[in-house]
Amino acid sequence: MPHTVRNAQNISRMCMVCGTENTAGLHARFYELDNGELAGVFMPREEHQGYPGRLHGGIASTILDETMGRAINLTDPDAWGVTIELAVRYRKPIPLDSEVVAHGRITKNNRRIFEGSSEIRLVDGSVAVEATGRYLRLPIEKIAEGDFESDWFADDGLLPTSIG
Repeated sequence: MPHTVRNAQNISRMCMVCGTENTAGLHARFYELDNGELAGVFMPREEHQGYPGRLHGGIASTILDETMGRAINLTDPDAWGVTIELAVRYRKPIPLDSEVVAHGRITKNNRRIFEGSSEIRLVDGSVAVEATGRYLRLPIEKIAEGDFESDWFADDGLLPTSIG
């Protein structure tokens, strides 16, 4: 079922997942949806494959982890966290010939730790990969080095109206 896109989250220059200038990266974009979830979207390329024609499992877990970790910003835009636990279950292979969409949400949130769940569904709606994660909430100064604020900027690309 398609959900209305409310907003695009920030992206960065060199992040492996959302970095606009990272030639090896996924160039993912993240959208806040009307159902309170976050969608992470990217188009896999041949260099993201494991077996021919299939997305590498590590890339699938990366997009799920990033989507969950960013979902905290739906309710707390100034929150940052680092992954302390990630559990992934692979159900079906993900083909390289179509856009990958991960849906994530926060399932538990307290002062120090937040938890989330996420999944990637195939075109037919079936779950290909699902994950749960735990994140330690930290100030950005304890996570990143250098001038993070100059590397974190608004995504000014076209905003889709809905995401399935």
